[in-house]
This record gives sequence, C-alpha cells and structure tokens, in this order.
Amino acid sequence: MTTLELQIKRVGIDTYRENVAYLHRNCAVVRAAGFQALAKVEVQANGRAILAVLNVVDDARIVGERELGLSEEAFERLGVAAGHGATVQHAEPPESIAALHRKISGERLSREDFRSIIRDIARARYSKIELAAFVVATNQFELDRDEVLHLTQAMIDAGRRLDWHQEVGAGPVVDKHCIGGIPGNRTSMLVVPIVAAHGMLCPKTSSRAITSPAGTADTMAVLAEVELPFERLVQIVRETRGCLAWGGTAELSPADDILISVERPLAIDSPGQMVASILSKKIAAGSTHLVLDIPVGPSAKVRSMPEAQRLKKLFEYVAARLGLQLDAVITDGRQPVGFGVGPVLEARDVMQVLENDPQAPDDLRQKALQLAGRVIEFDPDVRGGEGYAIARDILDSGRALERMNAIIDAQGRRREPLEAAPLTYDVIAPTAGAVVAIDNLRIARVARMAGAPQVRGAGIDLFKKLGDNVAAGEPLYRVHARFEADLRFARQLAEVDGGYQVAPHE
Repeated sequence: MTTLELQIKRVGIDTYRENVAYLHRNCAVVRAAGFQALAKVEVQANGRAILAVLNVVDDARIVGERELGLSEEAFERLGVAAGHGATVQHAEPPESIAALHRKISGERLSREDFRSIIRDIARARYSKIELAAFVVATNQFELDRDEVLHLTQAMIDAGRRLDWHQEVGAGPVVDKHCIGGIPGNRTSMLVVPIVAAHGMLCPKTSSRAITSPAGTADTMAVLAEVELPFERLVQIVRETRGCLAWGGTAELSPADDILISVERPLAIDSPGQMVASILSKKIAAGSTHLVLDIPVGPSAKVRSMPEAQRLKKLFEYVAARLGLQLDAVITDGRQPVGFGVGPVLEARDVMQVLENDPQAPDDLRQKALQLAGRVIEFDPDVRGGEGYAIARDILDSGRALERMNAIIDAQGRRREPLEAAPLTYDVIAPTAGAVVAIDNLRIARVARMAGAPQVRGAGIDLFKKLGDNVAAGEPLYRVHARFEADLRFARQLAEVDGGYQVAPHE
C-alpha cells in the first residue's frame, strides 16, 4: 500500500452515477501498487473516502504524473477542493459481495442480505459491472414477494424519509403514480391541483425523463421552477396543499437512482425491481395513500391483463406490509394520452384541460378525472364512487386552474410562452382507412430523436388516434425540432416505421 500524496484534479467528465478516478500510466503510485485499468481503488482526502473505478491515462493534458483525476460524480462525492492532497490504495471488496455472488447463483436472499447490498450501492461501493450483475441476477432469478419486500425496505432505509405530518399537519398524504411507458400521459399535473383544491395534502415529487420524451418534472419545468430545496417545498405545500417538483434534491431512495442508471441501458425492468423502485420512492417521500396507474397494451410496459393482475397483486402485497394504502388501477395503454409528446406540447395539453378549452384532449381530461376521483376517495368524508363527480366539479368550476396557478407562482413561474420548436415534418397516412394500432415505443423514440426532452419545444403533435378515419396522404402527426440534424434523425426513423398502422376500409 502506498502513501504517496497526489494532487486532486477535477477532470470534468460525466460518468453518470459512477465514481471514476484517473491516474497517469507513469504515476509512481501506479507503478508501486501495481494498479491496472478498471481496478477498484479507495481515494482518501481530508478525512473523507470514496471507492472509484480506475482509468489509466497516457495523455498528461488530462492528468499529470503527480495528479489524481476525478470524474464529476467522484469529485462531488469526495467533497474536497481541486488541488487538495489525496492518497490512493487498493479497495477492499464491498461487505455485501458474498450476498451478491449467492444471488448470481440463484439463491434466495434474506432481509439482511438486501440491506447490506443496498447500503453498499447507496454508498457508491459497487462498480457498474457489479451493479449490472445484481440487476441481471434479480431479473434472471425472479424475486419472490418477500424478497421484493426486503429489497423495498432496504431501499427506503438507505436514504432520507420525509414526514409531512410533522411539517404540515395531519391527514392522508396522497399521491398518484404511473408505472410509465405511455407518451403524453401527464395526468399527475391535473390530479395534483384537483386534489389540492379539494383540500388534501398532495406533495408530488417526480423524476426527469431517462428514456421517455418527457417526465412530469420536465413538463412542469416548462411552467415553473422544479429544483427546490426541501425546506422550500414544505413552505409551498403549507400554502397550496400541493407541489410538482423534481425529487432529486431530497435524497429519497438514493440506491434506486443508481440502479436505474444500469437498468435502463440494459432495458431491464423486472416486476420486482419495478415494485421496489416505485414504492421505496413513494414511502420515502412521505406518502401514506397512493393511486397507481398500470397501463396495459401491446406496446406498453405491461402487455396483457393476466400480467397486469400479477403485478397489481405484488404491489398490493408489498405496500400493505409497509403501511402504504394502495389503490392500483389498470388502464388502457394501447396508445399515447393527449395530443402532445414532449415537454412544451404536453404542458400545453395540461393547461388546455385546466382552462376547460374546447380544443383540450378529452382522453387526458377523462383519465385525469378518473385517477383524481380515486385519490379523493381516500378522504374519509367521501364515499366510494363519489370521487369522480367531485373531481369533475373542481375542474369545471375553475378551482383546479386557480390552484395550479397558485402552485406555479409558489414554485416560481416561468414567463416563456408555450411555443413548439419551429422546424416540422408531417408523417402522413400511406393509404386511406382507419387507425388500428399506435406503437407507444416508436412514437416515444421519434420524439426523442427530435430533441425531447432536452429541447423543451421538441416532440410530436398527434392528429389521429385509434379508430380515427384517415385519407391517403393525410397527416397522422407532426414532428417538431429546433435543429436540422434532430429533425433529420427523427424523419429517418419515422420513414422506416412511423408507429401507426392504418387498415383500409373493407
């Protein structure tokens, strides 16, 4: 083990939730300790320590022979200024590595095994290779329901847990969540103001998009500030009974964000991992009552009704044992919801529904009212079956719009107009007939190629839905992009497969 001190250098490379350290090949530490590329090392500085994966560098412009380079993630986690001295040594394996090996072998893990693994993951002691091994093993050897319960509890315990009763007052803390996979499904931005206007506590912390064209936080960010410290969120919820904010600042279920960074590139979203991810975030965020939207359709995450029922039962089993009152609703996931796909276009749809605009998408309105009604029925003073009518009255009367404006003003209103990106391309029907299928995955991919969600005005405007009649050459949807290259990529993708099936009339 060497004690030679090196000077920390912030390399400025985004390694996305992985600590990476950089040493020059001619560095004395590399030679003395026998370090090799991709070895796991422990970096110590100013009484702090992190584990990192080592990259060996030949270019002195990146890192010198007496320097220790740190990626952005590693630099932030170490929390020591550039130029400060640091030492590097071989890292001991994480304590939980034996449990990981047992899961790779297909063994059932205990509550303490999951607690140990998740603790090490949250502390960034796992490399991406080890994370991938855990994700693949828990997918290949499907977790039983008690393993899912243990995993969920471990993920909750590894981070901060909010207590809204202590901060704001008594009563149910309600939330609504969708398992995802449906473009344009911005019901949360309607449910929150409706439920808050009813007087219930609905502090909504949401994620940004990772593989979709927009998350709730991306769409709300078009209208208001979403990156708010917890103390400010508490104040907003006290004033308005609701919020629509990004959850990343609250350190809720931190292991979940790290696992997602591996699950998404591998396209793995097993039932056990999905349940643990969603419920750990909701319980850590202080929710006591949750309405869960499970869309079912040929191109949704859940493809069949039996699969949806199995997933619903797993959610209910874990939620009940963790003290969360859950109402899981199976919905139609055969096509996108609303007209817009992408932050600005989805925000436009939301505001049109709140304003009772005749041009507002009725499917988004109806689905939001259905879900808001289920949330309102968590109110002990509301009888079952009455929630929909209460939600509709709040929306029709303008009280939901008033509450949404209060939330936007409290979070910090953005003044930019809701304008779609200026470059456009229309995807047209190849033949006359009726729309018989819409591929959610394809529509989402075209919208992302157009620049969403990074370019807020990019995305897709849908003109036709399932069952609609179309003439040959009539536009099915319009792609919006800000940059020529983005429009070209989206157009090329749509020309191969636009995501619509049109069947000729018999």
